[in-house]
Amino acid sequence: MVFDLDLIKKTYREMPAKVDDARKALGRPLTLAEKILYAHLSEGSRVKDFERGKAYVDFAPDRVAMQDATAQMALLQFDTTGRKKVAVPSTVHCDHLIVAKNEGKADLSKAVTDNQEVYNFLSSISNKYGIGFWKPGAGIIHQVVLENYAFPGGMMIGTDSHTVNAGGLGMIAIGVGGADACDVMAGLSWELLMPKLIGVKLTGKLSGWTAPKDVILKVAGILTVKGGTNAIVEYFGEGATSMSCTGKGTICNMGAEIGATTSTFGYDESMSRYLKATGRAEVAEAADQIKEYLTGDADVYANPEKYFDKVIEINLSELEPHLNGPFTPDLATPISQMKEAAAKNGWPTKVEVGLIGSCTNSSYEDISRAVSLAKQVAEKGLKTKAEFTITPGSEQVRYTIERDGFLETFAKIGATVFANACGPCIGMWERMGAEKQEKNTIVHSFNRNFAKRADGNPNTMAFVASPELVTALAIAGDLTFNPLTDTLTNEKGEQVKLDPPTGDELPLRGFAVEDAGYQAPAEDGSGVVLDVKSDSKRLQLLYPFAAWEGTDLKGLKLLIKAKGKCTTDHISMAGPWLKFRGHLDNISNNMLIGAVNFFNEKTDHVKNQLTGEYGPVPATQRAYKAAGVGSIVIGDENYGEGSSREHAAMEPRHLGVRVVLVKSFARIHETNLKKQGMLALTFANKEDYDKIREDDSIDITGLTSFTPGTPLSVVLNHKDGSVDTITANHSYNAQQIHWFKEGGALNVIRKEAAGK
Repeated sequence: MVFDLDLIKKTYREMPAKVDDARKALGRPLTLAEKILYAHLSEGSRVKDFERGKAYVDFAPDRVAMQDATAQMALLQFDTTGRKKVAVPSTVHCDHLIVAKNEGKADLSKAVTDNQEVYNFLSSISNKYGIGFWKPGAGIIHQVVLENYAFPGGMMIGTDSHTVNAGGLGMIAIGVGGADACDVMAGLSWELLMPKLIGVKLTGKLSGWTAPKDVILKVAGILTVKGGTNAIVEYFGEGATSMSCTGKGTICNMGAEIGATTSTFGYDESMSRYLKATGRAEVAEAADQIKEYLTGDADVYANPEKYFDKVIEINLSELEPHLNGPFTPDLATPISQMKEAAAKNGWPTKVEVGLIGSCTNSSYEDISRAVSLAKQVAEKGLKTKAEFTITPGSEQVRYTIERDGFLETFAKIGATVFANACGPCIGMWERMGAEKQEKNTIVHSFNRNFAKRADGNPNTMAFVASPELVTALAIAGDLTFNPLTDTLTNEKGEQVKLDPPTGDELPLRGFAVEDAGYQAPAEDGSGVVLDVKSDSKRLQLLYPFAAWEGTDLKGLKLLIKAKGKCTTDHISMAGPWLKFRGHLDNISNNMLIGAVNFFNEKTDHVKNQLTGEYGPVPATQRAYKAAGVGSIVIGDENYGEGSSREHAAMEPRHLGVRVVLVKSFARIHETNLKKQGMLALTFANKEDYDKIREDDSIDITGLTSFTPGTPLSVVLNHKDGSVDTITANHSYNAQQIHWFKEGGALNVIRKEAAGK
């Protein structure tokens, strides 16, 4: 079954003329990213050379994808818009609420029982509004999208930061908050800051132990977790075309870890092969007809410095396998240097668990290369020293690798196969013993490794690597084991060396699956009734946020001055809190509980200025709300990096936080705050962060003349009677200021729908 074929063919019919018009208007060759962006300008937008990093541009994405944790809030918002059906093809994927504990079948069965209320709601609301529904067990959103929906030259948004995975199939695919998804499903244009362009030229060819994962691990080490902010990363060169489509997907997937808007590759033979292997030969044939429009112009790749804002070159023939971590995905260490790095930093070198799979590395190629190493355990008389788990990315991949005997091979080395879901990658891992909070090391092929991310233990040091390197380290049980040079002692006392991994890009016998897990929506969903119980602990219908009162904000209490890294995981944790993703008030009890308080170095322990006592962040904020007192959150650099979860913006809004003032924002989180009617500000002088005191009462002035490009003033009224006035910058345009004044973007949509 080919989804949305008419839409894809229409996109391809219109794309050449749109790209030619853009090339003429700009008077120069175009990158692939520019071709896709200009081909997706919203109707009525004038084609011009938009200033990168400065101009806000309206786009018309082809489709929307949502995972079950974020879909709840996105669809609860959509339900209030007054629309009868989604305006673009949209899907929901049930992958986030399944806890990994025992093994796939048992864990899936328990999840279906535990989450029945949520799954029924998502199924019914999808049915009502014409949305495709992928049932629990069908697979992880990004793998399912790659297998079924992604297409070269398309534009997609998704309510998950790793939506960017679809760049492996030549898309511009961007992670957004649910409010953005709501806009597009409601038929509105989607606004994006015109991204800067980073070109990554790949020369040479991967071989031996080096995998596509090592490319992005290397890039993360170069650019850091915020080096790609407000930029699209475009990969090109002989090294790019020599890689598999799913390998490209892995690289694009982890582009979220450098803050990139998205990443992409030009259409090539590997993409054509993948489309045909996944039953989409018609899409490949259509893409072949306009293939010159589905990659960057020749002069762009010949002279990249002229067209990209930054260019990086990596020789794949010289690239070494990497391990990134712990606690941040940009701490890149070549495997040959790990022994020295571990000793220097005191990292535990015993590997307790190796985990492969997830949305980042669960392709047939990934698993086949890992299984080539698993086979060597018996062949070379070895025993696997660490626990080992596999998380398939989709039922199609799981079924196929079972058919081809891979799961049987993994079983022989004691591996556990988890459900086709996110599981340990997002903290949905009920790991035995994690509650002891012992210092330990794990290695995985996932994308993120923040503290507490996988198992809730702040002392678990997680290192990110390719599936094949993870497998080798699990066999060895040693973080410092370098399979390129080191030997292992087998059961006979012999020294043996692991052979480099090998595998097939695609299954030689083709993909197979009995039930992929797809549920088509009703032709007419007007009669579908949504079942949301008034006393539900999991679901809660939304209410409109209040509009701005029309005055400056005075007497705001400092809720918390967050120190250091403060991701959306710190602002709104996942793990056990995922079950409340459809209930705004209940999930607000996790607001900022992971943020470190600058004044006492503790988490979830802040001063209540009304009582002088210290207590949890959510309880303190609820006390301010009950007293009718607004508050402000202060943050450090790259505030809100990580997952796209809009709950990190909705919770503060719901509980009465008015302003978030930081040194710098991660892109998606800043947009999410704006969508919810919050003030998202940055220090004009970053050193002013140090002027914020624990007992400050803070005023925001200049709002009555709030205009694009004009800074606001922040008055710090200190407890000792002294006052500091500092300047705060903002990036609001006229439309975003309108959102603020109306109390949020959803209020604007609702008014527009009511007026029709």
